[in-house]
Amino acid sequence: MIPDIETPRLLLRHLDPQTLWLCLAGQPETAAELLGAPLAAEWLDEQDLMSMRLDDIERQPDYAPWSVRALLRRDDLTMVGHANFHSLPGHPYLGDYGDVELGYTIYPAYRRQGYAREAVLAMGAWAARAGAPRLVLSIAPDNLPSQRLAADLGFAKAGQSEDEDGVEDVLTACWPLKGTPS
Repeated sequence: MIPDIETPRLLLRHLDPQTLWLCLAGQPETAAELLGAPLAAEWLDEQDLMSMRLDDIERQPDYAPWSVRALLRRDDLTMVGHANFHSLPGHPYLGDYGDVELGYTIYPAYRRQGYAREAVLAMGAWAARAGAPRLVLSIAPDNLPSQRLAADLGFAKAGQSEDEDGVEDVLTACWPLKGTPS
């Protein structure tokens, strides 16, 4: 079992292959029991992400701790979003941008409450302890809240990429990020 990453308000709990498989198989109640927390309806709509991460773990078992985590509020275990690293550190697609790319989603009802900042700081600290201190974020230019958060944390634009999601700014930063508690 991969341990939770803990913050003052969140538990970042690994969604293991069995939980992902149960979600994909239409068994969310059993998946929630295994996770130890209710699954958000928004999460259950993320079938493509679940399938991709399950495939990633099956192809590279060492990727599992870097894979997707549920962002759970500590006080009531409500799932407020999810976060994951897109690959193992040092993947060739990153080039010279950084060690590992982080992605996160906060569900609409929980935005603008500081959960994204808390999750990014926690995931960044975890990655740095695991030997990957150079972080990459890819953010759509018009996603102003995420752009502001990245700037506040010390990320700087290093380039642009285009993929199935459209054009995204590639931003990089080294641990410790700005705003990291001493």
